[in-house]
Amino acid sequence: MNEKQAPAIQLPGPGVLLALLALAVFVAGTGALWPTLQASLSGLNTLQLGILASFVAGMFTAVGALPIFFLRRLSRQVEDSLMGFGAGVMLAATAFELVLPAAGIAETQLGSPWLAALLVGTGIALGGGFLLALHRLVPHEHFVTGPQSGADPRKIRRVWLFVFAIALHNLPEGLAVGVGFGVDELSDGVALAIGIGLQNMPEGLVVAVALMSLGYSRLAAFGVTLLTGLVQPVGGLIGAGAVTLMEMLLPWGLAFAAGAMLFVISHEIIPESHRKGHEGKATFGVLLGFIVMLTIDMVLD
Repeated sequence: MNEKQAPAIQLPGPGVLLALLALAVFVAGTGALWPTLQASLSGLNTLQLGILASFVAGMFTAVGALPIFFLRRLSRQVEDSLMGFGAGVMLAATAFELVLPAAGIAETQLGSPWLAALLVGTGIALGGGFLLALHRLVPHEHFVTGPQSGADPRKIRRVWLFVFAIALHNLPEGLAVGVGFGVDELSDGVALAIGIGLQNMPEGLVVAVALMSLGYSRLAAFGVTLLTGLVQPVGGLIGAGAVTLMEMLLPWGLAFAAGAMLFVISHEIIPESHRKGHEGKATFGVLLGFIVMLTIDMVLD
């Protein structure tokens, strides 16, 4: 009786290796340019930084969509890997740039680690609950899971359902960037904005390709993707404005943004990346994204 042969190990393809090389160059370039960037941004106030950084991060959505002018579709494996990568970046950004600073500031304000943990935990719960309420009230549709709860989606053009879905992702991300610049360390806000921008690139590509698969032209798909990215400066304005007006709100704002981000990661991105049997590749993307964000955070410190 012949023994069953073990499956051959598949080595990463040239596309994957090229993407990893590009990420390495990006991280190294970020570290090299940081002193110059820091000098340029140091004269801006919290509100200006929040709006500018969230706008730039939002525009990364359109940058990610540019390849649609050269390709027609993505394999499901690539899509799931990219979504996993974005989830990993967001997880690390939430932990390092939102939760930990919120805990530190709350403990300084309250003088007790127990009260600080209660404040941060409550803020996270409020952020997640707010996003849950929005998802139930706003009509939207995801490219994988289909129509979601909210007002009757049959009364709205399908493309707008997709726009609303991505907007629900981008609003808390913009909020996080805006609030992130309320922390004394400029590097924390910049690292968060870079992380959100990195996450926006694969998301923009997936959205644009999905719109093309529904029959939209390349130009229309790019335009809709660009529109979804413009939601982030709105969130940035709200977040930066809140912490500018009242310093005591800073740990609450950071924790609230963290809860909203965690909701998006757990409720939307990871489940969508696991629905087509590519959990392994999506999980590898999560690990890679977390490592990349960790590296950026350490390089900018």
